[in-house]
Amino acid sequence: MTHGPAGEPEYDDKAIRFLEALWGEGYLSPGGPEEVYRVLAGLSLKDKSVLDVGCGAGGIVLHLVERHEAGHVTGFDIEEPGIGAARVRAAARGLSDRTAFVQAAPGKLPFVDASFDMVFSKDALLHVPDKDALFADIFRVLEPGGVFAASDWLISHDGEPSADMKAYLAAEGLSFSMASPARYRLAMERAGFRDITFVDRNAWYREVARQELARLRGPLLERAVASVGETYVAKNIHTWEAMQKVLDSGEHRPTHLRAWKPADS
Repeated sequence: MTHGPAGEPEYDDKAIRFLEALWGEGYLSPGGPEEVYRVLAGLSLKDKSVLDVGCGAGGIVLHLVERHEAGHVTGFDIEEPGIGAARVRAAARGLSDRTAFVQAAPGKLPFVDASFDMVFSKDALLHVPDKDALFADIFRVLEPGGVFAASDWLISHDGEPSADMKAYLAAEGLSFSMASPARYRLAMERAGFRDITFVDRNAWYREVARQELARLRGPLLERAVASVGETYVAKNIHTWEAMQKVLDSGEHRPTHLRAWKPADS
């Protein structure tokens, strides 16, 4: 959800092609549609208005309409490559009337107060440094009684990252601003959210990432190299190796988050 040096997108066309080869068409984070189902377990989206913050290439936006019967889903991102791909994909599937894709600069969400029944996000909020401002804004755009449901990449603590974590962040080369579950909870409480719950997904992704790395070294290697080049694939294999260390140590904590805006807000 942020730009790299000189305003270049961090998730450019090459990154999108690589991540979709790994995680599925339209998906730029792990687990594909199955993990989206788990984030939304027990929630009904039927006929609801939903905002997907950090929508990337739009796979989840279409998933929420097609498989969860959301009435209308707005995908928001600050980078053009993903938004452009999402619009093309929505039009090809005849879903342009039930979806919208909005690109805007980093900062306050470009939506009026109380616009959505649900705000969703999948592994994108870690790019936002100011967690207090982030959750205050998510709270603002939710209807009273609305729900926030997300997955994000957290760190186990708010102290100095370990040497392995620093090596992983350097390998990613992305604008990660990871924070602890305690820091997220505090920001959500300050915003006004209630009934806040977290589900730790470290054990799940620890094993999934190991499988992803095996695929990158084996059955996926030839196709990935043909799509994005040998150097790019080698860089990402190195990144996955570094990530596996902090997953195994427990410092990297993928987490599901859920909270509600009180009906009387």
